[in-house]
Amino acid sequence: MPNSSWRKRVADEKKRQKDLQDELRASAIRRAQALLDGVAELGSQAAVAREIGVSTTAVQNAIKDYGTATAPPSQSTTEDQNK
Repeated sequence: MPNSSWRKRVADEKKRQKDLQDELRASAIRRAQALLDGVAELGSQAAVAREIGVSTTAVQNAIKDYGTATAPPSQSTTEDQNK
């Protein structure tokens, strides 16, 4: 059975969503590294948080979640977490 235009559009959008998730993950990792650099410069996560106007918890969570050399599993989704 040939692909209909809606099937192709669904497949195209699925690929776009994956690509965007990959970009978002890479951005979060770069942001966490920048926050770690800020901690090295300013001396604490609290100082970084004050400097950029966010909560200390936001800085801590970003570093905890993405501040490692290894990215989170790319196949992990919020749907997986809700099962």
